[in-house]
Amino acid sequence: MSDEKAVENMIVTKGKTAPRVTPEKIDAQIMDEEYYVFPNTMMTVCCLSLVNGFNTVGFSACASPENFDAEIGRTIARRNAREQIWALEGYRLKQKLYERSLHGE
Repeated sequence: MSDEKAVENMIVTKGKTAPRVTPEKIDAQIMDEEYYVFPNTMMTVCCLSLVNGFNTVGFSACASPENFDAEIGRTIARRNAREQIWALEGYRLKQKLYERSLHGE
């Protein structure tokens, strides 16, 4: 089980039901993904396009050419790009809750 799934299970088990960002909400923001490996390098870049038109970028690189694997590079680069969405969605939710509190909702 991934660490993200383990944390999600813990949150659900403990009955934490206040508004929050979930892995499903993160994934729902991703509209498209593209990858690029720079020529003569072992660096893979992933650009995630979000539903609102914003983009996040993640990368991966290995030190030894013998360890380069395109699939592994894409997986790590995508994970790094996806991780940035958590902060963006967390900010968006916090702003929404703040605005609600100003209006007594």
